[in-house]
Parts: sequence; structure tokens; C-alpha cells
Amino acid sequence: MEIISIVFLFFGAIWARRKPSNEKNWSLDQKILPYSKFTKNEVRIFNIRNFKYTNEHDYEKRYYDKTFNLDNIKSVYYILEPFRGIKGAAHTFLSFEFENNEFIAISIEIRKKKGDKFSPIKGMFRKYEIMYVIGDEKDLIGLRANHRKDFVRVYPLKISAGKTRALFLDMLNRANKLKEKPEFYNTITNTCLTNILKHTHKISGKKIPYSLKILLPEKSDHLLHKLGFIKTKLSLEKARQRFLINKLAKKHASDPDFSVKIRASENTEQI
Repeated sequence: MEIISIVFLFFGAIWARRKPSNEKNWSLDQKILPYSKFTKNEVRIFNIRNFKYTNEHDYEKRYYDKTFNLDNIKSVYYILEPFRGIKGAAHTFLSFEFENNEFIAISIEIRKKKGDKFSPIKGMFRKYEIMYVIGDEKDLIGLRANHRKDFVRVYPLKISAGKTRALFLDMLNRANKLKEKPEFYNTITNTCLTNILKHTHKISGKKIPYSLKILLPEKSDHLLHKLGFIKTKLSLEKARQRFLINKLAKKHASDPDFSVKIRASENTEQI
């Protein structure tokens, strides 16, 4: 028992000494961090990702900067991407809609070093930093639907424009903080979904009770639907069909109005 205790203490000491850093040999798609600058009614976002993909691993690197009028924010969407072959696992992120059919997505991810592959076990032991990727939907949704071939659902959320604006700003502020003070990802406490829930709780004051669907978010849409956060009158099963966008994402992959077209349902049922 003493030997086991010493081994645990030894590795625990090594684990505790690890410090997060923004200075590593990052994967090219996550090398550049986004950040924002604010005025009274506007925000300028720098390093918005807009990659053009040949396949999941072959892409043309493209970034741009853009100013958004915060008075024009309309709504927010919850995007759910279950992982193929990993039961219960999924990626979740948010996308914000502005007037004039402008959309900007924010995806909270592990920040991979070159050669890294995600492991939920390693994710509990300070293996990865965390980052906020800010990008076009054609990049962040198109990558997942058209190149990774994962199912992707885009759910409209029932949140007022005022709270949507506050949520957007809160996420941008956190992205700014991570640029200055990096953090480790943690599979249980610091993930895509736990961060989304922290942001929404901070803005709305309504805390979503902890559930296995948060740790294993493949069916997190069940939780949101049950709590009335998804803007729909459909049953969960019909909503899952209605908001599955893969066929439309493939059809309109090169369309300048990609974000609008993937929301144009081929299903005649009302939302």
C-alpha cells in the first residue's frame, strides 16, 4: 500500500505542476486565437475562421475580421454533433444570427497540438488546453456535416434578443480571457457543453440541473427539449428530423447563403 501511495503522490505532483500555455506547436486549424474589441453598440471580431475544405484534413487556411452591430442580433442556435462510433459522445456549440442573414458560430474545443487526437481519459489529466473557435457556419458546420460525415442538428433556442446579446458578449469576453490566460480542458468540468451552460446560467439565472446528458451530450437535446429551451412545438423525435441539416448542407456546400439554406426545411411540418 505504501508503494502505491508513493506512486500516486509522484504522478499527482507531476500532474499538479503542469501549467496551461498558449505557446505550443499547435495544429494549423487551431493555431490562431480569436479575440474581440468592443464599442458601445458594436464588436469587432478578429481571426474569424473561414477555412475551405477539400476533406477533413486538407484545407485552405483563411481568416478575416468583421464588425457586428449588437443592436442587430436576433437569435441563437444550439448545434449538436454526435460522434460516430462513440456512444454518448458529442460536440455542441452555439451560432448567433444577426439581421441581414449574418451568422457567426462559437465552438468551444480542445486546442490540439500537432499529432494530437482527442481522448476523454487524457482530457481529465491536463492533456489539452481549451479554446473558443469563432468562425463561419460554412466552416464549423460544413466541416462536420460534409467532411466528417457526422449528423448535425441546428436547433433554434427560445431566448430573447436581449439575453442572446448578453450571451454572445459573455462568450466573446471569455475568448479574450483565454487568449491572455489559458486554461486546461477537462472532460468533466471544462467542456464545450459545461461552458455553454455556465454562460447561459450567468445570463438567465436559470440553472440546468446536472445530468448524465451533460457528461455524455449526445442526447443533450432531450434535456433542452424537456426544459423548453428549443423553439419548437414538435415532439423530440420530429424535432430531431426537422433540424437535421446534413442533406441541405451537402446540397448548398458552396452557396454564399449556406446558413440560410440549411435552415430551409424540406419537411412541410411547422416548427
